[in-house]
Amino acid sequence: MSHDQSDQERIESRAHLLPEEAAVGSDDAEAQADAILAESDIREEDRNAAPDTVLEHRTSDQTVTPAEPPD
Repeated sequence: MSHDQSDQERIESRAHLLPEEAAVGSDDAEAQADAILAESDIREEDRNAAPDTVLEHRTSDQTVTPAEPPD
Protein backbone atom coordinates (compact mmCIF):
# COMPACT_ATOMS: atom_id res chain seq x y z
CA MET A 1 0.00 0.00 0.00
CA SER A 2 1.23 3.44 -0.80
CA HIS A 3 1.08 5.75 2.19
CA ASP A 4 0.09 8.52 -0.23
CA GLN A 5 -3.18 6.80 -1.10
CA SER A 6 -6.23 7.60 0.97
CA ASP A 7 -8.48 4.80 2.16
CA GLN A 8 -11.13 5.86 -0.34
CA GLU A 9 -8.63 5.74 -3.21
CA ARG A 10 -7.54 2.26 -2.14
CA ILE A 11 -11.15 1.08 -1.97
CA GLU A 12 -12.00 2.55 -5.37
CA SER A 13 -8.91 0.95 -6.87
CA ARG A 14 -9.71 -2.48 -5.38
CA ALA A 15 -13.43 -2.23 -6.20
CA HIS A 16 -12.66 -3.10 -9.82
CA LEU A 17 -13.59 -6.77 -9.76
CA LEU A 18 -11.06 -9.42 -10.67
CA PRO A 19 -12.18 -11.80 -13.44
CA GLU A 20 -13.03 -14.49 -10.85
CA GLU A 21 -15.09 -11.99 -8.85
CA ALA A 22 -16.82 -10.63 -11.93
CA ALA A 23 -17.83 -14.17 -12.92
CA VAL A 24 -19.89 -14.54 -9.74
CA GLY A 25 -20.77 -10.88 -9.37
CA SER A 26 -20.85 -8.57 -6.39
CA ASP A 27 -23.78 -6.78 -4.80
CA ASP A 28 -21.51 -4.03 -3.51
CA ALA A 29 -18.00 -4.01 -4.95
CA GLU A 30 -16.89 -1.08 -2.77
CA ALA A 31 -18.01 -2.78 0.47
CA GLN A 32 -16.30 -5.96 -0.68
CA ALA A 33 -13.11 -4.01 -1.44
CA ASP A 34 -13.27 -2.29 1.95
CA ALA A 35 -13.54 -5.65 3.74
CA ILE A 36 -10.69 -7.18 1.72
CA LEU A 37 -8.40 -4.22 2.37
CA ALA A 38 -9.26 -4.09 6.08
CA GLU A 39 -8.39 -7.78 6.46
CA SER A 40 -5.21 -7.25 4.46
CA ASP A 41 -4.18 -4.36 6.72
CA ILE A 42 -4.73 -6.50 9.82
CA ARG A 43 -2.60 -9.31 8.38
CA GLU A 44 0.10 -6.84 7.38
CA GLU A 45 0.29 -5.50 10.94
CA ASP A 46 0.11 -8.92 12.61
CA ARG A 47 1.60 -11.74 10.56
CA ASN A 48 -0.11 -14.27 12.85
CA ALA A 49 -3.60 -12.88 12.15
CA ALA A 50 -4.14 -14.91 8.98
CA PRO A 51 -6.24 -18.03 9.60
CA ASP A 52 -3.65 -20.46 8.21
CA THR A 53 -0.69 -19.10 10.18
CA VAL A 54 -1.51 -20.96 13.38
CA LEU A 55 -0.09 -24.46 13.42
CA GLU A 56 -1.99 -26.93 15.55
CA HIS A 57 -0.10 -29.79 17.13
CA ARG A 58 -2.40 -32.78 17.47
CA THR A 59 -1.95 -36.51 17.27
CA SER A 60 -3.92 -38.68 14.86
CA ASP A 61 -6.14 -40.04 17.64
CA GLN A 62 -7.26 -36.45 18.34
CA THR A 63 -8.21 -35.80 14.73
CA VAL A 64 -9.72 -39.07 13.48
CA THR A 65 -12.84 -40.75 14.82
CA PRO A 66 -12.18 -44.50 14.65
CA ALA A 67 -14.73 -46.41 12.60
CA GLU A 68 -14.23 -49.52 14.71
CA PRO A 69 -13.02 -50.03 18.26
CA PRO A 70 -9.33 -50.93 18.49
CA ASP A 71 -8.41 -54.63 18.81
